[in-house]
Amino acid sequence: MPDATSEIARLRAALAASEARAETAENELAQARAVVSTSEAMIKHLKLEIAKLRREQYGHSSERRARLIDQMELQLEELEAAATEDELAAEKAAKTTSVAGFQRRRPVRKPFPEHLPRERVVIEAPSSCACCGSERIVKMGEDVTETLEVIPRRWKVIQTVREKFTCRHCETISQPPAPFHATPRGWAGPNLLATILFEKFGQHQPLNRQAERYAREGVDLSLSTLADQVGACAAALEPIHALIRNHVLQAERLHGDDTTVPLLAKGGTRTARLWTYVRDDRPFAGGAPPAAVFHFSRDREMTHPNRHLAGWQGILQADAYGGYNDLYRGDRDPGPASSALCWSHARRKFFELADIKENARKKKPAHDISPVALEAVKRIDAIFDIEREINGLDAGSRLEVRQLRSRPLVDDLHDWMHSERDTMSKHNPVAKAITYMFKKDRWEAFTRFLDDGRICLTNNAAERALRGVALGRKSWLFAGSERGGDRAAFMYSLIVTAKMNDVDPQAWLADVLARLPEITASRVPDLLPWNWQSSERSKAA
Repeated sequence: MPDATSEIARLRAALAASEARAETAENELAQARAVVSTSEAMIKHLKLEIAKLRREQYGHSSERRARLIDQMELQLEELEAAATEDELAAEKAAKTTSVAGFQRRRPVRKPFPEHLPRERVVIEAPSSCACCGSERIVKMGEDVTETLEVIPRRWKVIQTVREKFTCRHCETISQPPAPFHATPRGWAGPNLLATILFEKFGQHQPLNRQAERYAREGVDLSLSTLADQVGACAAALEPIHALIRNHVLQAERLHGDDTTVPLLAKGGTRTARLWTYVRDDRPFAGGAPPAAVFHFSRDREMTHPNRHLAGWQGILQADAYGGYNDLYRGDRDPGPASSALCWSHARRKFFELADIKENARKKKPAHDISPVALEAVKRIDAIFDIEREINGLDAGSRLEVRQLRSRPLVDDLHDWMHSERDTMSKHNPVAKAITYMFKKDRWEAFTRFLDDGRICLTNNAAERALRGVALGRKSWLFAGSERGGDRAAFMYSLIVTAKMNDVDPQAWLADVLARLPEITASRVPDLLPWNWQSSERSKAA
């Protein structure tokens, strides 16, 4: 018996030592990441300074050199934001305000311009001594924290005053505690932070262009200073993003899609991907609020959907991209997902062969318009007409109408396309469009909506979520780095989800950033777009 007791004690001691070593390793890893990120940002900053000095020395005529400086500024922006994220993670892991053996050189911020109006917010002073309770306290000074805030088209500096009082009885100094801020050091107010984030990710304005505009308005904020705040905001908003991601992955049916994103790489750009998965139960009156989550990847390999949807099982509405095929395998853990293909993709292939207006614009002869493709478009449109009538009804009502009215049309379309394809060469474009729907087990996936009222006829919900990315590509040109792509996906998840719930993303971000520092973990779900009420409305209620 004593031997067993001593053995248990020895094992417990070994376990405690292992846990301590693991925690130490994690802290060291976080600190190392912060050092690497900060070093990369510093190197890029110095390279940018060198490039600007060379441009000043050799003149402004080199258009290529100007483009290279723009690219370097974008890379610096991403590295600064990543460095801030890593440093905050290191501080959280080590519970210290500095990284051991290294101190990051922070962006130097100039004093706020004197011409900006000041608004004093005085925290209520104590009425008695915090030490002895005596009411004989006298003001002996104050500490002022200046926070730069922005109101649309008007700048101001908010001065938060914490008055100091000293007790005549015991000489103890009393002062209210400092307020919490949305980001560390708190020089930027939540409205300014929301403006920076929304203009960068919602309006596709890179930080260097924002800095130029702010300078024209009389407020000089460097690109590094803005990038520092973007990284800090990403770290602050992580709890909101995690709740949105969990909400999306709890859906029984998801829309999935991806689009190309240029990624800055050595020697040029490479084609990366931005993926989205959308939960939208409104078409079948599901009741759950809509939301979207985005992911970034360097390529389009099938490992990415597998990683994004690991542990999820349900109905995936997507195109016929083969990268989703692993999700449909019968031996998948926790089980196979069901494929529901998009009829808009199928219709588009016929429509391109029957587009009279487009052919006329390209001055193609009339005989280039395929009558078979035109007939296919008409038959598919009849199915779409029924879907418009039942959109928003509950799943049972939708299923009943589909069985009664849509199934005969789909069966007739199936037989008609088979007979038409048998008369064509396999190289005929119309035959290829028909084969797209019949290849392997695709017809079963195309017709799955006939047996489930929750399934939509199209994958347009995911395409709508990606529309802003497609519109913004010409503005921001490329992602500066993989970390920048991940950060963009993070912010798109927040902004697109807010829009899907008819919430102004900028106003929502400003209110969330203002309330997050002081809110308890149990109240964070109240800040989700579908639960959110602005501070003004909450006070009125």
